[in-house]
Amino acid sequence: MNPSPQPALPRRFAIAAIVRAAAALFLWAWLCQTASADFRLCNNTSSRVGVAIGYKDAEGWTTEGWWNLSARACETLLRGGLVARFYYIYALDYDRGGEWSGQAFMCSRDKEFTIRGTEDCLARGFDRTGYFEVDTGEQRSWTVQLTETSEQLPDRPLPGRVPLPGRTSPSTIPPAGSQNR
Repeated sequence: MNPSPQPALPRRFAIAAIVRAAAALFLWAWLCQTASADFRLCNNTSSRVGVAIGYKDAEGWTTEGWWNLSARACETLLRGGLVARFYYIYALDYDRGGEWSGQAFMCSRDKEFTIRGTEDCLARGFDRTGYFEVDTGEQRSWTVQLTETSEQLPDRPLPGRVPLPGRTSPSTIPPAGSQNR
C-alpha cells in the first residue's frame, strides 16, 4: 500500500508561520533596542531625591525638573536616543540634606519647571544653580547613578564620578557593552 501524499496546504501554513515568527522577533528586537536608548538616572541612596536636568537640543539650552525618586529607584529623564555628548544634572537629597552639584550654572526653580535658555537666570525670576556635567561619550543611551559618598571604594575618583562635599556623589554608567570614560 502506497502512503498517500501529504497535502501542500499545511506546508504553506508552516512557512507563513515561520515568516510571521521571524518578523515578530525582528520587531521585538528593534523595539528593545529603541526602548533602551534613553537618559536614565538611578538613586542608589537610602534617601528620597529631587533631580533636574540641563541639555542642549535643536532649539538651544533647556533645563527641566523635578523628578522625585524614591530610595533605590530609577527614572528615565529623557526618552529616545541621545542627541548630545554632554548633559547636566543637579539633585537634592530630601531626607538627609546635601546635593549633587557642579560648576555648570543653569536656571532652575523650586517648583516643577521647563526653562529655555541659561542666561540671566536671576533677572528672569529663576534660581542660578550649579549642575554637574555628564559626558556620555556620544553614546545613544546613558545612566547616571547617584550614590552616597561612603559607597565610593577607590581612593581616587573613578572616571565620570565627581566627588562633592557632603554626603553624596554622582557616578555615570554607560550602556551595557561600553566603557566609562
